[in-house]
Amino acid sequence: MEETMKERVEVSLGKIRPSLNADGGDVELVEVTPDGVVKVKLTGACAGCPMSQMTLKMGIEKMLKEEIPELKEVVGV
Repeated sequence: MEETMKERVEVSLGKIRPSLNADGGDVELVEVTPDGVVKVKLTGACAGCPMSQMTLKMGIEKMLKEEIPELKEVVGV
Protein backbone atom coordinates (compact mmCIF):
# COMPACT_ATOMS: atom_id res chain seq x y z
CA MET A 1 0.00 0.00 0.00
CA GLU A 2 1.41 3.36 -1.00
CA GLU A 3 1.59 6.06 1.63
CA THR A 4 -0.22 9.30 0.99
CA MET A 5 1.81 12.49 0.76
CA LYS A 6 0.38 13.55 4.14
CA GLU A 7 1.62 10.32 5.74
CA ARG A 8 5.07 10.82 4.20
CA VAL A 9 5.18 14.38 5.52
CA GLU A 10 4.18 13.19 9.02
CA VAL A 11 7.01 10.61 9.00
CA SER A 12 9.53 13.28 7.95
CA LEU A 13 8.28 15.74 10.55
CA GLY A 14 8.74 12.98 13.14
CA LYS A 15 12.46 13.01 12.34
CA ILE A 16 12.68 16.79 12.83
CA ARG A 17 10.57 16.91 15.98
CA PRO A 18 13.27 15.81 18.51
CA SER A 19 15.51 18.77 17.68
CA LEU A 20 12.59 21.19 17.95
CA ASN A 21 11.51 19.55 21.23
CA ALA A 22 15.05 19.97 22.60
CA ASP A 23 14.60 23.74 22.25
CA GLY A 24 11.12 23.68 23.79
CA GLY A 25 9.21 23.86 20.51
CA ASP A 26 7.31 21.62 18.13
CA VAL A 27 5.77 21.53 14.67
CA GLU A 28 2.19 20.60 13.82
CA LEU A 29 1.05 19.53 10.36
CA VAL A 30 -2.00 21.59 9.37
CA GLU A 31 -2.53 20.59 5.73
CA VAL A 32 -0.93 19.19 2.60
CA THR A 33 -2.57 20.78 -0.44
CA PRO A 34 -3.13 18.83 -3.68
CA ASP A 35 -0.56 21.05 -5.41
CA GLY A 36 2.23 20.10 -2.98
CA VAL A 37 2.22 22.92 -0.42
CA VAL A 38 2.72 21.80 3.18
CA LYS A 39 1.17 24.03 5.83
CA VAL A 40 2.62 23.72 9.31
CA LYS A 41 2.27 25.53 12.60
CA LEU A 42 5.30 26.05 14.82
CA THR A 43 4.30 25.74 18.48
CA GLY A 44 5.85 26.12 21.93
CA ALA A 45 9.11 28.07 22.01
CA CYS A 46 9.22 28.00 18.18
CA ALA A 47 6.02 30.05 17.91
CA GLY A 48 7.55 33.32 19.09
CA CYS A 49 11.16 32.71 18.14
CA PRO A 50 12.77 35.32 15.86
CA MET A 51 14.55 32.47 14.04
CA SER A 52 11.32 30.58 13.32
CA GLN A 53 11.17 31.61 9.63
CA MET A 54 14.71 30.37 9.13
CA THR A 55 13.89 27.14 10.98
CA LEU A 56 10.85 26.73 8.75
CA LYS A 57 12.61 27.36 5.41
CA MET A 58 16.20 26.22 5.97
CA GLY A 59 15.39 23.36 8.33
CA ILE A 60 11.93 21.90 7.89
CA GLU A 61 11.37 22.79 4.21
CA LYS A 62 14.87 21.71 3.17
CA MET A 63 14.58 18.29 4.85
CA LEU A 64 11.03 17.65 3.62
CA LYS A 65 12.02 18.48 0.02
CA GLU A 66 14.99 16.11 0.24
CA GLU A 67 12.72 13.27 1.36
CA ILE A 68 9.68 14.21 -0.75
CA PRO A 69 10.96 15.93 -3.93
CA GLU A 70 7.47 16.58 -5.32
CA LEU A 71 6.73 19.10 -2.55
CA LYS A 72 6.62 22.71 -3.72
CA GLU A 73 7.05 24.58 -0.46
CA VAL A 74 6.45 24.63 3.27
CA VAL A 75 4.57 27.58 4.75
CA GLY A 76 3.82 28.57 8.32
CA VAL A 77 0.24 29.31 9.28
